[in-house]
Amino acid sequence: MLKQQKKDFSLKIHIRPVKRGDEETFLSLIDALANYEKLKRPTKAARARLVHDGFGKRKRYSAFLAFAEKKAVGYAIIFETYSSFLALPTLYLEDIFILPEYRSYGIGKKLFQRCLREAKSRGCGRMEWVVLDWNKNAIRFYEKLGARHLKEWYTFRLDKKQFKGLLPT
Repeated sequence: MLKQQKKDFSLKIHIRPVKRGDEETFLSLIDALANYEKLKRPTKAARARLVHDGFGKRKRYSAFLAFAEKKAVGYAIIFETYSSFLALPTLYLEDIFILPEYRSYGIGKKLFQRCLREAKSRGCGRMEWVVLDWNKNAIRFYEKLGARHLKEWYTFRLDKKQFKGLLPT
């Protein structure tokens, strides 16, 4: 049935914020992204933190689910950072993922546009994200939308283990 729908692009697409009751669906899509990127899936403790931080009282991030017909086929995680020079928030797109078999239906674009509408409604001055250098499909997708690759900026990272060595005891 999916192959037939792919020819005429007649899937009914719906994007909405995650809500209580979506936890397992949301986590299964995160697992699918981990599989796609050949990374380890979140541990049991990490899964509990994802639920607490995204569905609890003090949310650390917001998320959206993308549906094709009534099946959850993608998600996006967003949160705010702040630009001192713009003096405005920046909407940071942590993840955007569509199950591979549901790509080329316009679902990713609709999910991305939902994130842009969120940035606009929050008064953000920009939206930013990173993409893995090997993910040529994602790079082409973003370039097609008009996004520009910031070559003058490097991403740096310290992980939790490194914190210990840098902080006085």
